[in-house]
Amino acid sequence: MKIGTVTGSVWATRKVQSLQGQTFLIVKTERDELVAADCVGAGAGDRVMVVFGTVARHFCDNAPVDAAVIAIVDTKKE
Repeated sequence: MKIGTVTGSVWATRKVQSLQGQTFLIVKTERDELVAADCVGAGAGDRVMVVFGTVARHFCDNAPVDAAVIAIVDTKKE
């Protein structure tokens, strides 16, 4: 699990059936920039929590995704 900031979105007009209606966001973490399926309605500038692998597929109704945004972070305690 990682915390990052949404920097934009990805538009795909043609997708496999299991991804129809799915929104994809570009998320920048400390070291990476990645594309994640959005499960919570996040937008540009939001700090978000991203999960990977089987957990990501679980939150996206078993769609073929490797990363999913599962929370919008209100505060981060150090």
